[in-house]
Amino acid sequence: MLAIYNPHAPKRAANLSINGDLLSKAKDLNINLSATLEQALAEALKKKQREQWLTENRNAINAYNEHVEAHGVFSDDLRSF
Repeated sequence: MLAIYNPHAPKRAANLSINGDLLSKAKDLNINLSATLEQALAEALKKKQREQWLTENRNAINAYNEHVEAHGVFSDDLRSF
């Protein structure tokens, strides 16, 4: 499976604003902010890319589904289940 981003790309500093109480509680629990943010961003990126792919390919998916509904698939006569 292709990676959604290059996990070996160099790290870059980023200035962020975050709820102060949330930040304090995360620090009190020794939560690695950088790793947590990277994981959350990777999940958000994957979700957005999936949504974008589905939008871009919706017509082809619908056409394929209509074709299968009307004509079946090539293996219909081969299946034993």
